[in-house]
Amino acid sequence: MVPTRPVFANFLHLFASRTPPAYERGFVREVTLIRPTARDPRTGKLILAGWLLILVKSWLMLWLVARYHVPINADWIIVPTVVFAAVCTAVYYWRN
Repeated sequence: MVPTRPVFANFLHLFASRTPPAYERGFVREVTLIRPTARDPRTGKLILAGWLLILVKSWLMLWLVARYHVPINADWIIVPTVVFAAVCTAVYYWRN
C-alpha cells in the first residue's frame, strides 16, 4: 500500500527555540511488568500421570495387535494419541 502523501522528517524543531508540545508524549512514563502465573504442582502431576497412562496404552496396543494378529497397524492408534497429548502439554506449558 502506497501512502497518499510523502513522509518527511520534521527538521524544523532543530531550529526552533522551544520544544514542540508532543515532545514530552514521546517518552515512556510507566512500565508495567506482568509476571507469569505460577503453575499448579497438582496439574503437573496430572499431566505426568496422563503421559504414563499413554505409555501403558501404547504398550498394550502393541502387545494386543501382535498377540491376536489384528490386521491393523498399532501406529494408527498410538500416533494420534501422542500428538494430541503433546499439543495439550505444549499449550499448558507455553500458555504465558
